[in-house]
Amino acid sequence: MAGNAFTFGVKPGGLTENTEVRILLCYLIKTVAPMAPLTRAEIEQALLGEQLVNYFELSAGLADLEENGLATVDEAGGYSITPKGLAVADELSIDLLPRTVREAAVRAAVRAQQWARKASQHKAEVEKTGDGYVVRCSISEMGSRLFGLEVLLPDAMTAEMAKNAFIEHGSDIYAQVLGALATPGEND
Repeated sequence: MAGNAFTFGVKPGGLTENTEVRILLCYLIKTVAPMAPLTRAEIEQALLGEQLVNYFELSAGLADLEENGLATVDEAGGYSITPKGLAVADELSIDLLPRTVREAAVRAAVRAQQWARKASQHKAEVEKTGDGYVVRCSISEMGSRLFGLEVLLPDAMTAEMAKNAFIEHGSDIYAQVLGALATPGEND
């Protein structure tokens, strides 16, 4: 049905039934969270970014998992599966969820966790100035600023792209700059 709030934003093959969404959430938390608990933001980024579910069904599903004792949320906002949720994931996910949906969800959740980890280490912010947009990038370790870089860019879109690239590749950029600074030049 065109304009249905519960299917809008879900690509063909995605999940539109609340039961399927809840089973997928149990499966995802069971599969990915033992390595590092998934936060709500990471789950949203993964499932909404892949257009596997609708925001409203996702929000209702997460609330239902907690309410029905299928998952718990720790102080940091990380979801963990309970034995009851584990049973749901083990017994129902293979039969009721397409393999492509399960695999896409897990890949997207792992990418979301990696992005969150990188974003906590590689800080980048964009500020509008009179001359354009300044992107301020930094890497901190053990409370000390290890590396900093500021770049002036002409427009908001380019600045946002640079910000995201630094978050993704900050360690590589730092290594290249350090290598260039520490390598003797021809005149040395």
